[in-house]
Formats: sequence, structure tokens, C-alpha cells
Amino acid sequence: MSDFRPYDLLLPFQRKYALDDSRFKLALWSRQTGKGFTASYEAVADALANPKSNWIIAAPTERQAIETLEKCKDWARAAAVAIAETEEQVEGLTREAGIKAKVIAFPNGSKIYALPGRPVSLRGFTGSLILDEFAFFEDSEAVWAAVYAVITNPMSGVKKIRVMSTPMGRGNKFHTLCEEAQNGTGKIHWSLHKTTIHEAAKEWEATGRLKGKTAAQYVAEIRAGFDNEELWPQEFECVFLDSDSFLLPYDIIANAESAAATQFADPALFTDTRRHPIYCGVDFGRVSDPTVCWTHERVGDVLVTREVLVLKNVSTPDQQAALAIRARAARRVCFDYTGPGIGLGDYLARERGVGIYDPAKHHLGKLELCTFSAPFKRDIFPKLRRAFEPPVKLRIPIDPVIREDLHSMRQTIHAGQYSYAAPRTKEGHSDRCTALALSLRAAATATAPGEIHLFLPPDGSRRAAKRERSASIG
Repeated sequence: MSDFRPYDLLLPFQRKYALDDSRFKLALWSRQTGKGFTASYEAVADALANPKSNWIIAAPTERQAIETLEKCKDWARAAAVAIAETEEQVEGLTREAGIKAKVIAFPNGSKIYALPGRPVSLRGFTGSLILDEFAFFEDSEAVWAAVYAVITNPMSGVKKIRVMSTPMGRGNKFHTLCEEAQNGTGKIHWSLHKTTIHEAAKEWEATGRLKGKTAAQYVAEIRAGFDNEELWPQEFECVFLDSDSFLLPYDIIANAESAAATQFADPALFTDTRRHPIYCGVDFGRVSDPTVCWTHERVGDVLVTREVLVLKNVSTPDQQAALAIRARAARRVCFDYTGPGIGLGDYLARERGVGIYDPAKHHLGKLELCTFSAPFKRDIFPKLRRAFEPPVKLRIPIDPVIREDLHSMRQTIHAGQYSYAAPRTKEGHSDRCTALALSLRAAATATAPGEIHLFLPPDGSRRAAKRERSASIG
């Protein structure tokens, strides 16, 4: 291993990009092709080769920027270089912004910073720049305006800029830069690198990293596990769809955030018969995703979040037990009855005091089993968006994980059809967002107070049900 060079870990297409020393580079790459892995290698290599140089990693969220910075630390360890980890106030930013960057510092005085990709956090930087997943920045136009003058200012020295992303619809700044690079119409001469999943898989196969699978088999497995066929060309084949946007931008989410909402419920919420009505939405987790049960309580005309229950690595019987407690207490539950969720939904419907809600089949229990077809998504997600618009009668917890989960859900228009999907991350697959949409559906479709309750009570007594109907009528 004496002749080991860290860049030997890169695939040919990654190495071609990393060793391209052009001042302005664009990477139009499929998902799962190692954008952060490759960008972090170049930043570390350049920082070591050029003492007292600075690199800034900016990503759609601070968490994503820090993840790429973690890869920089891995490359430094691979090169046997000692680094120091600190936090710094970024020069040039207003004190009111209160932004501190995570930093790694090298023995030669070079530094690499990690920052959220927002205009206020990037105006004051001095250094070469990586815009990671640039298409997914909240306001890519404003970010570009903030950094362009600094990058091209000859007084600040020669700085490099690396813009990397998977496409996210047309009309954003990343789409514009790629079109300009392809057509040669921009003010900057870009070195454009494009890699689809098919091209990457062929290189993985050639280097033996697919463990006996062919590139075609590997791609077929990814496609089979991908949740949204309409998004496949954009996510994996570098095709810009007609339109792609965040369903819930950060400023829209902030409209509903409130200290009155909670993530963790008092157990009495599910046993107190004097409570306000509650409603639940359940997104059933797959192998790598959690199951999420979002519970609202109606207080006057406002839906206040009382619990966001996250069940990860929990057995199906234990999930059933936890959800049954909530289903019995709720006025209505909307359950993700898709794929693996079908079995648990059937068992949950048989719980005492629950039952299936399906008026078309004269089932008048509490549990609506929801199949996530394209029309169903086009029904629940626009209504979710409207719940965040004034007058806002929804309260959700102030929590960064919930905020990022809600923000990651995307609305796409292709060939005139709306589609909704979110990228899968280690945190999940917008599971909280889906559970919230289902909970809002439960609240909208539940029997209102004072109306006739036709489902059987927990003790199964038809006589008790008759008394309830008489009381509600009279």
C-alpha cells in the first residue's frame, strides 16, 4: 500500500471531475453518484496544496453541508493529515444573522467551512466555493447573486467555484447555468460534467463494485425501489422536468410553528374522555423508514399537534399495540394502506373500538385505509399546503427535524401532471410530512361534534350505540 493515493478511491468519472482544475465547474449528476464524496476530495486536496486557502461548502441545509464536511474529514484521515475542528463567525456577516460555520483547519493554515446555502450566510465569505445540490437551494437566484460578485472580483484573488446537483425542474439557477454551459451562452465558461445512473453503474461494474451484478441489474433494482416513476428521468437520468418546487418552503412552514404544539403527548390524552376530539394520520414505514403517527387535537377551530410518534426499528406487533391505543382514542385515523402497510392496516382495523371507515361499503368505523395512488396524492398534498397559508389554523412543533422533513416534499409538474415525492435520506422519506397530511385528512372527514356517531363503541354494545344516536339527535 506504499503507492496508495487517496484519489484511487474515486471512480473514473469522479476522478475526471476532481482532477479538472478549471476555475468554473458544473456537475450535472444523477442521485447516488457521490457528489459530496467527490467534491470533498477536491476541497481537501486543494487545501493541502495551497497553504492558507479557504473553501466553503454550502448546501440546502446546514445538516447537508456538515455531512459533506464530514467527508472532508475522512479524506484528511486517508491522507494522514491532522486537522482541528472549530466553529467561527463568518467574516462580513451581520451580527444579527448569528451564523457560525463548522470549520476544519489544516496544519498549513487552510480551512474548509460548512454553511447553509442562504444569501445572508454567503455574502461575506472569501474563498473557493462548493454549492452542493444547488438546484435544491431555497432561493438559488439570490444565492447566486450573493456569491457571483465575490467570486469574480479580481481584488479577492482567483477563486474556484464548483456547482453540483441533481436536476430539480426548470427555471431555477442551476437549470439556467446548465443550459448556458451546454449552449455556450453564459458570461462564464463552464467545464460541464454530466453523469447519469446508467453511466455510473457501468463504471461500478467495470471496477467490480457491484459484487457480480451487471450495471443493468443494478439500475433495475434501484428503479424498482424508487417510489415515483414520473421523477425517475430527473432523479437518475439528468433530465430537467417541466416544473419542480418545494411543496412547503421554510417561510410557509414558519406560519404554523408554535410553542403550543408538542411532539410528545401526555398519555392521558388517549384516555381522558373529557378531551377535545383528536385525529391521527399514520405513515407506515418501510425497511429503512420509520412509521410516523401524527396526532392533532381540535381546540376551537385550530388543530394543535399533540404528538409526532416516530417508530423506527420497532416490530410490527409492537407498532400495532402503540397505534391501537391512539386509534381507539381518535375520532378518525387515516392510515397509509400501501405495500407493507396493508397487513398492519388490516390488523389495526380489527382492534376493539376501531373498525374500518368506508361509507361506500357501509363501513362506519374510525380507520380509513388510504392507498397512495397518484390521484390520492394530488388530493392530500395541495390541501396540506393550504393549511399553512393564512388564516393558519394549524399548529406544529418548532423542531429542525420536522421542519426539514416537511420542507423536503416536492411538487413536480411533467406533461401537465402533478406529482409529489421526496428524496429518501437517513432521516426518512418525508414520513412526518405524509403523516401530517393524513392527519389533516382525518380531521376534515371525521364526524363533527353533535352529529350522529354510527360506529360501535369500544364495548361493542348496540344498545350503547343506540343511546348515543338518540342523545345526538335530541
